[in-house]
Amino acid sequence: MVVIRGGYTGKILKVDLTDGRIEKEELGSEVQSYLGGRGLNIRKLFSLVDRDTDPLSPENPLLFSAGPLAGTLFPGGARFNVSAKSPHTGILGDANAGGFFGPELKFAGYDQLIISGRSEQPVYLLINDARVEIRPADHLWGRDVWETNKALQEELGDNRMQVACIGPAAENGVTFAGIFANLVRTAARTGMGTVMGAKNLKAVVVRGRGCINIHDRERFQKLLAQIDEKIYNHSDYQNRAMMGTTKLISALNKFGCLATRHFLAGDFADADAVSGEQLAATLKVKSKACFACTIPCSRFFRIPSGPYAGLASEGPEFEGLAGFSSRVGCNDLGFALQGVDDCNRLGMDVITASECISFVMECYEKGLLSRDELDGLEPRWGDQQVVRELLRKITFREGIGDLLARGVRHAARELGRGTEKLAMHIKGLEVFQADPRGLKGYALGFALASRGGDHLRSEPSFEFSNNPEEGMRRYGAEESAFRLEYKGKGRLVKHYEEWSALSDCLSACKNTIVNMEIIDFEEGAALLESLSGVAFTGEGVQQACERVLNLERAFIVREGIRRSDDTLPERFLKEPLPGEHPSKGSVVELEAMLDDYYKARGWDLSTGIPTRETLSRLGLDDVTRDLLAAGIPVVQ
Repeated sequence: MVVIRGGYTGKILKVDLTDGRIEKEELGSEVQSYLGGRGLNIRKLFSLVDRDTDPLSPENPLLFSAGPLAGTLFPGGARFNVSAKSPHTGILGDANAGGFFGPELKFAGYDQLIISGRSEQPVYLLINDARVEIRPADHLWGRDVWETNKALQEELGDNRMQVACIGPAAENGVTFAGIFANLVRTAARTGMGTVMGAKNLKAVVVRGRGCINIHDRERFQKLLAQIDEKIYNHSDYQNRAMMGTTKLISALNKFGCLATRHFLAGDFADADAVSGEQLAATLKVKSKACFACTIPCSRFFRIPSGPYAGLASEGPEFEGLAGFSSRVGCNDLGFALQGVDDCNRLGMDVITASECISFVMECYEKGLLSRDELDGLEPRWGDQQVVRELLRKITFREGIGDLLARGVRHAARELGRGTEKLAMHIKGLEVFQADPRGLKGYALGFALASRGGDHLRSEPSFEFSNNPEEGMRRYGAEESAFRLEYKGKGRLVKHYEEWSALSDCLSACKNTIVNMEIIDFEEGAALLESLSGVAFTGEGVQQACERVLNLERAFIVREGIRRSDDTLPERFLKEPLPGEHPSKGSVVELEAMLDDYYKARGWDLSTGIPTRETLSRLGLDDVTRDLLAAGIPVVQ
């Protein structure tokens, strides 16, 4: 029996909204096999749902999990994972956010929260240390994210209450609605807010007054001191602290792979006007960090004049800033910030929202959508009023907004007329704000990501290193070090997927662990061992991450995903990237990279299904039996 002495609270909170039942159970030995966070969630989810589970039914559970580093002084150990079957894609739903909610859940005494059933009336869940209540929320239904947060803190008389809530988009069944904590910290992707809305659950409110026990405090503090030194001495520290991910607008534009006018171009002539540098120089008031982080990569900003004067908020991330500037062809920084703010308050994923709108703009430009079909709107590139009106229509499912409220895959299927080729999604999840033609490793990661077209499952930034010797040493191919080459990218992506899984399982920020390469699996094992008193090795931690990824693959295989689904929109495979920039003429050589990846991962080359040998090596024989029982061929 595994005895956990720290890092984990050792408790799982289970709430059934149908009958109001609240239970607490012990966390078991699965921490060694799945670590926490994303890993614990997929282990539970795989056993709780099947292919017949309707994502919007009471039978689809919603799982919150905060891993072992959440609530400690590890820099960036502030995140939490939310998982369910996705109403947006129909496969694995999973989202991750930072801020202060995750640590607070740990302080209240819980590693994981499992919400099942459906309330007859709107409710919110209050977790106040050991006291857990389901309370009426009729008075909150219809309010936006910011209004809900304020109302709950006032009602409870405690502005330290951490609120994770949904907005009107989730209430109205928009399939890409998110769950918002600290107003703008968003578990945004795959419709986890939509699942919450279907349960009539407006918010989860947490207040914890406990602390995180640490088994070997002296060793843990020594490790943290070494990590802090590596962070402060990192060549990219100042840029990350000043601009966070918004620095990517100018960086990607320079390479010619910034999503511009719905990927019709890879460079945006007005990138400087909407860049992270411009935001930092003109509108930033001060830096902002998540709980205990030494990299204050977020910011408070205020717009002092112009049509958006008075707008003040935190953020944004690169995704929102590029989504409402280059992707929709707008060069107004104030408007881009306003578009992100609209999404935050209404409760929507900025990536999917900006894809839906830029898709409509290209369809209109090509004559595939008429003014009459668009409720009289004429969505031309950069039209700010049209963008905001489309966001409103999507939220309240009015006219063309009702078509877009289920995402771009659904809209294109309904419209036909060749619009399917213009829908920039993978497995139903919309692609982020970088052009895969200029980032071959990222392109492969998009195609393979277990939740659909997503960049955060891999982030193989090594391909920007231009270091062929290191590429050969790490991944057996010099080409792996160059973003426009495709050889060696299978092994590169496999490694970064496991690195990213480490971050999500520990509930730590990828800025720290993956992008800056601050800790590896050996250091992860040392942190876990000093925290918990449980024996961990670097090899064991790496294998736990591999186990999580294979279990996620088995989940989506059970939902019908095969190799043919591990693909990209046709534009990225067949249309050379236009323009005069370093990525000019590039397309993605996907099939060769898939072969390389499947071989490295131990999956069947023809189907993309993990082999029996791979699943058995990872202790997943029960998963093999489950797949075989479902009639899914699992080869030796």
